[in-house]
Amino acid sequence: MSEKINVVFVFADQWRYQATGYAGDPNARTPHLDRLAAEGVRFSHAISGFPVSCPARASLLTGQQPLTHGVYLNDLPLEPKGLTLGEVFKNAGYQTGYIGKWHVNGRGRSNYITPDRRHGFDFWRAQECTHHYNNSPYFTETGEAKVWEGYDAEAQTREAQRFIRERADGEPFFLVLSWGPPHNPYETAPERFRAMFDAERISLRPNVPPERADEARRQLAGYYAHGAALDEYIGELRETLRECGVAERTLFVFWSDHGDMLHSQAQVRKQRPWDESIRVPLLMDCPKLFGSPRLADAPIDTIDLAPTLIDLAGLEAPSTMQGRSYAPHLLKGAPPPADAVLLSCVSPFGEFIRKHGGVEYRGVRTKRHTYVKNLEGAWLLFDNERDPYQMNNLAHTPEAAELQAQLERKLQELLDRFGDRFEPGPVYVARDGHKTDANGTVPYKD
Repeated sequence: MSEKINVVFVFADQWRYQATGYAGDPNARTPHLDRLAAEGVRFSHAISGFPVSCPARASLLTGQQPLTHGVYLNDLPLEPKGLTLGEVFKNAGYQTGYIGKWHVNGRGRSNYITPDRRHGFDFWRAQECTHHYNNSPYFTETGEAKVWEGYDAEAQTREAQRFIRERADGEPFFLVLSWGPPHNPYETAPERFRAMFDAERISLRPNVPPERADEARRQLAGYYAHGAALDEYIGELRETLRECGVAERTLFVFWSDHGDMLHSQAQVRKQRPWDESIRVPLLMDCPKLFGSPRLADAPIDTIDLAPTLIDLAGLEAPSTMQGRSYAPHLLKGAPPPADAVLLSCVSPFGEFIRKHGGVEYRGVRTKRHTYVKNLEGAWLLFDNERDPYQMNNLAHTPEAAELQAQLERKLQELLDRFGDRFEPGPVYVARDGHKTDANGTVPYKD
C-alpha cells in the first residue's frame, strides 16, 4: 500500500459560509459538516476572490487569477497556462477522477468534453453545466451519454463511494466530487429534506430588507434543504473512507466556489463583494497530516487551494501557480503566507450589471476588514468585527480615512503583484476577441 495520502476534494455550488451549523446559522442542519469542522481544520476566512462559477473553478484548477488564466466571464473555455491541479496529481502516479459539474470547457453546456479538455482527470462522470438536479445528464470517459438516477448529488455521491472502494487498496487516488446544489433552483431537493424546513420559521439575517423577507424565507427553505441533503452525503463519504480503512491517510476537503446573497443587502446570487457572496466554507481533515483539530483564521483565496493541496500531498506545485501554499502554516505553525485576499469582478453579468450601472470592482478582504472600489473610486468599507452584517459603510467617512488609506495601499500591492491594471471589462473582452450578449456574458448553447 502506498504511503502517499489520498485526496478527496468535495465542493458545492453557491454554498455560503454562513449557512452551516458550525458558523452559527440557526436554520442550517449540517451535523456532518459540523463534525468535520470539530475534527479537522476549520478555515474561518476562506474567500472566493472572484465569486463567479467559471472563474472560481478555473482558479481552483490552475492556481491563477482569472485575468491570468483567462476565464473571467462565465462560459469561457479554460486554456491552461501551465500544469493544472489534476495534471500534477496524475503525473505523480495518482488515480484521478472527476464526478459532477465541470463548467470550464466553455463550448456548450451540454456538449461532450473530450479527454484533452479534462486537464488530468482520467475517470470521468461529468457534465459541463446543468441545474436540472432531478434529470441530470453526464458523460463517461468513453463518451457514453447517461442520466443520473434521481437527485443527481445523491447519485454522484454513490459513484464517488464506488470509486473509493475500487481504489482503496491500490495506488493513491485524487478524486474531485463537484455538486450542483445548493445553487438555485432552490425548490428541487428530495422531499424528505424539503420537509425539514418551514419557510415561515426561517430566521433571516438582519441585512435582509423587510420587503424581501417573504421571498427570502421561501428561497432559503429550499436552499437549506439542498444543504441538508449534501451534508448527509458528506457523512456517507467519510464513512466509506473509514470502512475502506483509508480515512487516516486521506485528505478530505469540503469547499464551495462562491456564496449566495439570498436577499442580504437586497441582492441575490453571487458576484457581489459582500460576505454572503465571497465567504465560503473550507474544511480539511487528515489524521495522518494534522493530528488534532484546529482553527485557521487567516484569509485564504481560491488560487491558494491548488498549491496548498499539492504541498500537503508532498508534491511540488508548478511555478505558474500564483497562489501560495498554506501547508507550512497548517503543518509547522509557520505564519500564514498572506493577510489579505484580492477581490475582483470583471464585466459582471445579469441583474447586478443592470441595477448597478455596470459596477465592477477590485477590493481586499482581510481578517477584519472589507474594502472595495469601483471604477469611480472607493465604494465599500466595512469593519467586519464590529459590523458583521456589513450594514455600516465607512467609505469616505472622516473616522475611517486612515483605515481606508491603509487598505487602498494594500489593494495596490495586490494589484501590482498580479499585474492587474483594473481596466473596464470591455477592455479585456475586446483584447481577447470574445463576443458577449446583452447581459455581459458569453452566449452558450444548451
